[in-house]
This record gives sequence, C-alpha cells and structure tokens, in this order.
Amino acid sequence: MTSESATHRREQLREFLRARRARIAPADIGLPTVGRRRTPGLRREEVAMRAGVGVSWYTWLEQGRDITVSGEVLDAVAKALLLSEPERAHLYLLAGLNPPVARPVSGQAVSAEVLHLLDAWGPRPAVLRDRSWNILAFNDTARVVFGFDGGPQNCLRTFFVNPRYRAMHDVWAAAAPAVVGAYRADAAHFPGDGEFDRVVTELSAASPEFAELWERHEVAAPAQAVNAMRHPEVGELYFETTTLTVAHHPEWSLILYNPQEGSETAGRLDRLHRIRLTA
Repeated sequence: MTSESATHRREQLREFLRARRARIAPADIGLPTVGRRRTPGLRREEVAMRAGVGVSWYTWLEQGRDITVSGEVLDAVAKALLLSEPERAHLYLLAGLNPPVARPVSGQAVSAEVLHLLDAWGPRPAVLRDRSWNILAFNDTARVVFGFDGGPQNCLRTFFVNPRYRAMHDVWAAAAPAVVGAYRADAAHFPGDGEFDRVVTELSAASPEFAELWERHEVAAPAQAVNAMRHPEVGELYFETTTLTVAHHPEWSLILYNPQEGSETAGRLDRLHRIRLTA
C-alpha cells in the first residue's frame, strides 16, 4: 500500500469512527446524561471504557494515527459502537486488517428474487450454492440435466460421484485437480467451519480419487470452466459456466450454465425439453 493510500485510509477511519460515535446517545447504552454536552453522541472516554481500551489509544485510533491494532481490539470497539456486521468489516478494512470471517446464517430461506432468477434462466441449468458448495436451489433444467432427486446435494460431491460427469472420463480427469484445488482455496477463507470438514470426510470415504487429490494440498483459483457430462437420454453435453456472487448474501454463489459454442449442446437441450414435455 502506498503512503498516499494509507493516509487516505486513515482519514476515512477517523471520519467513520467519529460518525459512529456521534450517532449513539448515552441513554442508548444505559449511561446517565449529566449536564449539557457540547457535541452529540458518546465521548471518547466512554467508548474506550466500553471497549476496555485506554483513552489515549482510542483517541489515537480515532485520529487516524499509524498505530498497531488487532482484530480482538477492533471487535471490542465495534461492540462498543454498536456496529452492524457490514460496519464491523468496514472498520477492519479502514484499520488495515483483513475483514473478519463472516458469521454463517443458518436456515435462511432463499429469497423469491433469487428463485425467480433461477427460473428465468429456465432453458439452461442454473444452481445456487452456499460457501461450502451445498446446493440451496436449482431450476428445473438443472434437475433434469444433473439428475437431482430432491435430496441434499453438494457441487463437489456431484462432480466426483455423479455417473453423468464420470462418463466423460478424459474431461473429468483433466478438470478434477482444479476443482479440488478451488474447494481447498474456498475452505481456507472459513477456518473452523465444520461443514467443509464434513463434506471432505464424507467424500473421501465415497471417492478414492477425491481422497488422493485432497492429500496433495494443491490450491487453484476458481476458473470459468467447461463442464461436460453424458446425459442418458440425449448424450454428451458441454457447458461454459459462470459463477456470480449474490450481492445481498455474499456467501452464496449463482452458477449459470450456457451451452458451449461449437457443440451440439443447445440442440440436445431443446430435444431434452421436448422429451420431458411429451413424457
């Protein structure tokens, strides 16, 4: 980071902390209001007391001085200032630290807007997955193409155990190391998340090929890959995939499948739809 950008970041930190402190009235946190205050909100010493840090240190932080901070102390300041999760992550960035790992929200329903988007991609497969690649929703075309039966699905497991993928052995074998490397890279962002461990443990028992690749400890960047499979009714299908992050829920990824140009996939998908309509 250049000195100019670091200076700008500390200026933004100063303004952010002052604004967050000014919005909290003493009564909001159970403090008595004694006398008249010259400025709105909490005093610096009140924030420092709530955060369990020294008044001088907090003053230096709010002034944007170049001081050493830790995640634990920033969390205490965030709690003292009643920061939301996005505000807490913003505080980390302005203080020069990596944002904290997002706390998973369990049981949150997929919004109607996302479901409508999946359906709008209807002639082509579309899948919504969470951060550990568990499938949260999919459109009807994905159900038909991948053979989903309505039970729990995971994209990593599907790639290794679905016979439709494994039927395209050469393409599958070439892609498998990168798929495993991408999963390991994603897992590193969420240390301590037991769901990644569960997926790896169960898949290692089900697939010797996965277990061998996982033990290599290779890491790969997510790629806009070509997915290939052999459907039992229409034959070989080749898809270009694009992964998009859902803005209001950044732990969710939307996977859109498009027929690869130059292949016969588009025509075969149309034939598959006609077969299903007449079935």
